[in-house]
Amino acid sequence: MGAFTMPSLGADMDEGTLQEWLVRPGEQVRKGEAVAVVETAKSTLEVECFETGTVEELLVEPGTTVPVGTALALIAPFARAREARGEPDETVEKTPPRPKPRRTAPSSGTEAARAPTPTPARAHGHSEAGPLLRHLAERSGLDWAALHGSGPGGRVTRGDVERAAGGAARPPRIRATPLARRLAAELHVDLGSLTGTGTDGAVRAADVRSAAPGGATTPTPAHRAARPRTAEDRAFAMRQAIAALMTRANRDIPHYYLSTNVDMAAAMDWLHEHNRRSPVGERLLPAALLLKAAACAAREVPELNGFWVDGGFVPGDGVHLGVAVSLRGGGLVAPALHDADTLDLRQLMAGLKDLVVRARTGRLRGSDVSAPTITVTNLGDQGVETVYGVIYPPQVALVGFGRIVDRPSAVDGLLGVRPVVTATLSADHRATDGAVGARYLTAVDRLLQNPEQL
Repeated sequence: MGAFTMPSLGADMDEGTLQEWLVRPGEQVRKGEAVAVVETAKSTLEVECFETGTVEELLVEPGTTVPVGTALALIAPFARAREARGEPDETVEKTPPRPKPRRTAPSSGTEAARAPTPTPARAHGHSEAGPLLRHLAERSGLDWAALHGSGPGGRVTRGDVERAAGGAARPPRIRATPLARRLAAELHVDLGSLTGTGTDGAVRAADVRSAAPGGATTPTPAHRAARPRTAEDRAFAMRQAIAALMTRANRDIPHYYLSTNVDMAAAMDWLHEHNRRSPVGERLLPAALLLKAAACAAREVPELNGFWVDGGFVPGDGVHLGVAVSLRGGGLVAPALHDADTLDLRQLMAGLKDLVVRARTGRLRGSDVSAPTITVTNLGDQGVETVYGVIYPPQVALVGFGRIVDRPSAVDGLLGVRPVVTATLSADHRATDGAVGARYLTAVDRLLQNPEQL
């Protein structure tokens, strides 16, 4: 049985908050399907499943912050034997394995058919379930051991708990805010002993903190419940995450910087002609040419397309181009255009628009931000002519493009005015030297002189 864990969605992510489950126990999921919504310090993302199977158990409640690598759910793979026989996909037995009584093997198939089936050892005939159902039962004032399970192997389902709760005589529920309940559980405070200061006597988080041993103000367990965050909270958290990552990058990565001016006359002439002949929906921005040239150059100079890990360079499994996107509320993210060097310009332009819209509306998925192999920042639309970026670890290079400006240039001995863009490279001196970086920028220049080949 596989564990679906809190994924690492960037080098700056140490923990994440599970905001919402998109699946329920018993549902079948396919690899790549979104199963949960996770909030990081920088964004809220839909996280995809890593394998195909059936959701066996949800282990973490929405609103809980857990470290990267924490098991969030259990997913049972489809039974291979059934698939081999061509039967419909079904899940493996939902009851966790238990020791079975030892017995002598029967000597014939007939005896095997008559052999009694061992019964579960549990007195009430249902198997253990996860903390979500237990929590629901406790909130409803139910005795977990007395519940009758209607699921496979006597497993207790959510429906069993809800039906029992509907007919049970439950003790009066203590009025308390959700945050107060979570704090009370973490700080071992009895809610029933508190006098609430909230609306209609509801117990508030401040009441719990005041009653905690030693006047504790901060819960200490590793699995912390997250309070609802305002836009200001999120902006502050993002700024802190960016600050920590960039501090580490500047401290640990020995950067070197290169730049070159690229004549964009051929590229802009080709672009104008292409857009003149194309429907509005298929027209391109100069950014499409710049990104495609950056991706193709990374394929030509693979020493800059990858990661510095454990003291050595690890090449990327493709050119997954991270694109820096500024967010309306402040901060930035760098989702990836996967296999950008293989996309034609129309596909790349469509992918870029889609990423920018989803980044700014909080609809990115985990795969969008996972493992870009090289990042591009383009501040031309902000009026900047030259940008030297800080490498996003564990990547080893970052490419910058500024605004395309008209400058006086000498071409074939004649002075004229031509469109020019400044391309820069920030590279990790542990992985490469300036000669490799120079080859990369030369490749970018050459590719932009032949836009019809991009």
